[in-house]
Amino acid sequence: MRNYSARYRQYAHGFGCLCHSPEITQLNERISQGLSRRSVLSGLAAIMAGAVVADPVSALAQVPAATVAQPVLLKNLRIFDGKSSKLIEGQNVLISGNRIADILKASEKVTDAKEVDCGGRVLMPGLIDAHWHSILAAIPQMVAMTSDIAYVHLVAAQEAQRTLMRGFTTVRDMGGPSFALKRAVDEKRIPGPRIYPSGAMVSQTSGHGDFRQRSDIPRHSANDLSLAESAGIAAIADGEAEVLRRVREQLMLGASQIKIMVGGGVASAYDPLDSLQFTEAEIRAAVMAAKDWGTYVGAHVYTSAGIQRALACGVQSIEHGQLADEETVKQMADAGAWWSIQPFLADEDANVYASQVQSDQQKMIAEGTIRAFELGPKYNVKMAWGTDILFNPKGTASQGRQLTKLARWFDNADVLKMATGTNAELLAMSGNRNPYAGAIGVIEKGAMADMLLIDGNPLEDIALITDPDKNMKLIIKDGVIHKNTLAA
Repeated sequence: MRNYSARYRQYAHGFGCLCHSPEITQLNERISQGLSRRSVLSGLAAIMAGAVVADPVSALAQVPAATVAQPVLLKNLRIFDGKSSKLIEGQNVLISGNRIADILKASEKVTDAKEVDCGGRVLMPGLIDAHWHSILAAIPQMVAMTSDIAYVHLVAAQEAQRTLMRGFTTVRDMGGPSFALKRAVDEKRIPGPRIYPSGAMVSQTSGHGDFRQRSDIPRHSANDLSLAESAGIAAIADGEAEVLRRVREQLMLGASQIKIMVGGGVASAYDPLDSLQFTEAEIRAAVMAAKDWGTYVGAHVYTSAGIQRALACGVQSIEHGQLADEETVKQMADAGAWWSIQPFLADEDANVYASQVQSDQQKMIAEGTIRAFELGPKYNVKMAWGTDILFNPKGTASQGRQLTKLARWFDNADVLKMATGTNAELLAMSGNRNPYAGAIGVIEKGAMADMLLIDGNPLEDIALITDPDKNMKLIIKDGVIHKNTLAA
């Protein structure tokens, strides 16, 4: 058997003080005894895992996080539970581990819990963004498409922390290689929201997820995968067989739902907004592959023709859809599909386009957004809310403000319900592919302990959400207190 001592010493040299630890000494002895290369690398990986900072969340959090070591009783508060339109008074919330252990009458005593006086403030569920891009939100498109993918992931990890500190404890990631980030967050190595990952956006050639340049065409064996595909941002598929393969790949990687492109977009350079993308057979292939794994497909699409094709093929979540006419909205309602919509209003938060064609399309979608928020409730369509902030570092800070724009059409309680309990219903459609065992978006016994304490009443003044630094006194996610400024 080969002796790997020399190669091992080269590896170990870079570990500094670790080289002098008892574990390294023991590993050297084992190497000298002729262990296999696989055993050496496994042992080395185990030692490196032990060398990780003991409390990475505390080390990285904007406000040092504290894992709850004993039950915590939140008292002297009012509760918005994510379902009711009125605040619940006279009750306390008991947290144990990562769950809400109980909702108690204010008069009930808990002897073994640490008490936190909330000063009469409003406790609400953590916010949920149903259309977010964890990896791609805070980085310009050209940088994302030309940088080392490791750099892109590091930027995303930084933004994940900011997302959580804006009060968003859960996001449904609708395109991008967020699996590694999700794992790091779930393992509490870095702070961030829960992530429901879609993986790569599945697109036809020339579709909204085809990020290649004209110079990359035609595709051939020498340029089979573009940089965006290699990085897991997009997956180009043509024909039923390729769609099945690409969808199944995302499911293998851990997708909780699938994202496909069924129509064009404003920002993309080559696919017209009114184009229909994927044939019915291709869409059905994606839906079948997802259904076989107990989950569903969400489709990027704006036009009535595209929405109707998606619905006919079994797509259960329409992403955007601002150009839907009244008949198409009725079809969404009849199909029981979700309408995941964003406040694209061509306002101060909108993208800026140099092309007149794109600017005209943006105006068209802004007008359609107003119509959509009127037609959806009229026909009782199941509506979810998200931001779809993409390749826009300056725009990420507007996440909470984007939510408050819905108050133009809904009362404050309904806006907050949409961003908590209602969005959670959409995420729960992932069924057995749901990566988290426990209710989210609500404050109830047994639910995940994801909560915000607001200084003021957001049911009266929803603008409180737009200034999390000032107004969010507690941010709790998975039972971990990531922010506590009650004493400030």
